[in-house]
Amino acid sequence: MELLANLALGFETAVSPMNLLYCLTGALIGTLIGVLPGIGPVQTIAILLPTTFALPPVSALIMLAGIYYGAQYGGSTTSILVNVPGEASSVVTCLDGHQMARQGRGGTALTIAALGSFVAGCFATVVLALLAVPLAELAFRFGPAEYVSLMLFGLVGSVVLASGSLIKAVGMIVLGLLLGMIGTDVTSGAHRFTFGIPELADGLGFVSLAMGLFGICDIISSLETREARDILKARISGFWLSRKEIRDSAPAVLRGTLVGSLLGILPGGGAILSSFTAYMVEKKCSREPETFGKGNIRGVAGPESANNAAAQTSFVPLLTLGIPPNVVLAMMAGAMMIHGIQPGPRVITSNPSLFWGVIASMWVGNLMLVLLNLPLIGVWVRLLSIPYRLLYPAILVFCCIGLYSVNNNTFDIALTAFCGLFGYVLHKLDCEPAPLILGFVLGPMMEENLRRGMLLSRGDPAIFFTRPLSLLFLALTAGLLIAMALPGIRKRRSRAFEQ
Repeated sequence: MELLANLALGFETAVSPMNLLYCLTGALIGTLIGVLPGIGPVQTIAILLPTTFALPPVSALIMLAGIYYGAQYGGSTTSILVNVPGEASSVVTCLDGHQMARQGRGGTALTIAALGSFVAGCFATVVLALLAVPLAELAFRFGPAEYVSLMLFGLVGSVVLASGSLIKAVGMIVLGLLLGMIGTDVTSGAHRFTFGIPELADGLGFVSLAMGLFGICDIISSLETREARDILKARISGFWLSRKEIRDSAPAVLRGTLVGSLLGILPGGGAILSSFTAYMVEKKCSREPETFGKGNIRGVAGPESANNAAAQTSFVPLLTLGIPPNVVLAMMAGAMMIHGIQPGPRVITSNPSLFWGVIASMWVGNLMLVLLNLPLIGVWVRLLSIPYRLLYPAILVFCCIGLYSVNNNTFDIALTAFCGLFGYVLHKLDCEPAPLILGFVLGPMMEENLRRGMLLSRGDPAIFFTRPLSLLFLALTAGLLIAMALPGIRKRRSRAFEQ
């Protein structure tokens, strides 16, 4: 009964005219940036952060959440019609989705992607609602030692699941932690790493860092690549599914939903890992695995269901424990802090309308996305023909306007430009900026809880090993580190054996 009362409060908040408008705005923007390759939810949320300062916290979070899961819907359109993933999580959809479109089944592929995403989104939101209160109650038992161990587990988990070099990912985490220390020390009041610049006394601006590393860097790096888009010219039709297609795709939707709901909660996993895993599961379960990559409907249904389910269950650790599992949720955590809301279990008790309003808005947003995606498919196809040389200058102008409007300070614009150049250097060195943002967001919280833990234990570090929950998370962290080290050890042994 308590859950029903909470959901009633959430729907009362979510269906207010203002929040419905912002939910629709987020869903539209999310679909748009999902459709346009090269502009992802990370860059978009970074660019739009300044515009949310004037909004109520509930409306701001509802809109940002809509952008995130809306991008998962929109990414499938580009993958199916253009064979270019609009979102990283839609890479797998290209394999069978574009082949279906070439066979004249583009409408079928788009329909199953939209319906699978809707079913998965609704189920994942139920999971979020059911797990919210139990996990929050568990989180209230956490002390400083448990929080430090949990954050360490989250950071190591994001390194394990990151693509590319593990050493570079660790370096980005450490760099993010160091950047999070810039500013005034809470305990002593001394300035740290400010280099005599008074504007850095309050710390490095989250908006400037995020917008520079993702928005500005993306624009700079795009200047090096030439546009190449093979837009499907054939008329798209056949949106209704046959009985056979429903029978074939229904199990894939269910399996993808379960895979995405589970993996979305993991740190660093999210929609990308879920979509790839769902595709592999479908291929293993199929009696005709050779048909995958040639237009098999399950190759669209499974990954598309998984990435949308993962996008929504990834809110579980953020809203209940205050730990963002990926870079998009780290930005949403930053947005909550900017509005004076500390992510974590206290949000449920201190601001229940915000917590349950965001959850309820996901049901509303998923319904909006189904109603928007298929009827407006012609509009999305036309948008694909817009040259990027026209899009990026407009984005750059809006970035500068938004940045200046936050504090009316040109230093923020200069800092963002510097972060953009720094992000470009990282891009050329093949260093992912996502772990850096996670480290930057979690660093100050981790430092604060580490100090509290050491004060409570009077300087004895054994407190992190004597408390059961803290020891559990440290053991899990050690397991992840061993999992990272094993492949390297095996390679060395095989080389030594060959020699």
